[in-house]
Amino acid sequence: MNHPFISVIIPVEEFNSFLEESLPKYRGLDNSNFEVLVFTTKSCDRKYPKVKFINEPSYAKNPAKKRDLALKYAEGEWLAFIDDDAYPSKGWLKNASKFFSDKSISAVCGPGITPPNVSVFEKASGWVSASRLGGGNCGHRFIPTKEMFVEDFPSMNFIVRKEDFTKVGGFDSNFYPGEDTKLCLDIVHKLKKKILYVPSVLVYHHHRLLFKKHLKQNGNFGFHRGHFARILPQTSRKLGYFIPTIFALGFFSGPFLYFLSYPLFLVWTAVVLMYVFLIILTSVWVYSKERNIMISLLVIPGIFLTHIWYGARFIQGFFARKWNS
Repeated sequence: MNHPFISVIIPVEEFNSFLEESLPKYRGLDNSNFEVLVFTTKSCDRKYPKVKFINEPSYAKNPAKKRDLALKYAEGEWLAFIDDDAYPSKGWLKNASKFFSDKSISAVCGPGITPPNVSVFEKASGWVSASRLGGGNCGHRFIPTKEMFVEDFPSMNFIVRKEDFTKVGGFDSNFYPGEDTKLCLDIVHKLKKKILYVPSVLVYHHHRLLFKKHLKQNGNFGFHRGHFARILPQTSRKLGYFIPTIFALGFFSGPFLYFLSYPLFLVWTAVVLMYVFLIILTSVWVYSKERNIMISLLVIPGIFLTHIWYGARFIQGFFARKWNS
């Protein structure tokens, strides 16, 4: 089968241990009709098959602008965006290319699962995001689920038709970080095209370690989603994104309800107990997947703290007048 030529795009500051791990993986892909373009801030003299290092120091602090350089340098009909801390599964591009002939599909995306040989704190971070309770409706981004159309997906594993990418002007770097949400919005609502999630279009994506780095990252996600909920309601003003904020506000209102209305305090207590039950149930589910008691126990405070911090930052982002975190 002849596959369209694909340009893999990786923005990065400089050569690092993640690239050292990921770049050799491209030699094992089922689809050989591709190039890898690594846009760096600092020059690199490393050599890998099919890999080109392109030094662009002017875009040092903005990966969105680096990704847009694909419009200048990429030769592929399709642009496969992936992060430097991710690497592809063997069938990544081959499984995606099965859908390229459908002109109504502008982009194909898939999950970024936690690599197998990482620390318990990184695995726990991944399971917090992948679990239904921890990640909500975004769990499909971290573990394979059913094939479906989506309206929003991160650029850590996003393969888009170059023609369509050009039509919408690439990533809007004014929204960095969060430019991938804006790109998806333009594809779905401006071009009236589809983004297809395919579970077999799979990459392995590293996660921030619990607790500090994980919470910082998810707090930034909350801030930007809150800001999008106000300025771009088409895809971001959905109940699911507000739930962590509602939970955070409700959780800390409990002690006051005891004095204001005892019946309401009893309702609050019942909701909290239900939440505790669901967290424990999630921990048991994680144990059934990992068979590691430490990982399953770390998930309990990980989910709770993620909900509280994401919810607080969501409020901050919703009322923020400037796009920064």
